Amino acid sequence: MLGQMQSQPLLISTLIVHAERHHASGEIVSRRVEGDIHRSNWGQIAVRSRKVANALNALNLSFGDRVATLAWNGYRHLELYFGVSGTGHVLHTLNPRLHPDQLTWIVNHAEDK
Repeated sequence: MLGQMQSQPLLISTLIVHAERHHASGEIVSRRVEGDIHRSNWGQIAVRSRKVANALNALNLSFGDRVATLAWNGYRHLELYFGVSGTGHVLHTLNPRLHPDQLTWIVNHAEDK
């Protein structure tokens, strides 16, 4: 027995790779803030998450930097979840229902980039 239950580490980035490889056409349905229904799939989410990751890499953030997101729970936030986490940064979700003063304090206290 090798002492490990799996042959690779369990990373957020491996989850989206698995979803894209094995469930690319699996549908993701979200209601947008605008009120309409948005339909996507794991293949599209993976592509867009990589675009988010590339944009973050262009900002020259350091490994482990906290990146704040202000998004409703939908396909956009799902893309951010995988894009930010997959680059070695820490995703810090903010609650859009909070007062702007509270959001400012939270972002400053967390030292979000």
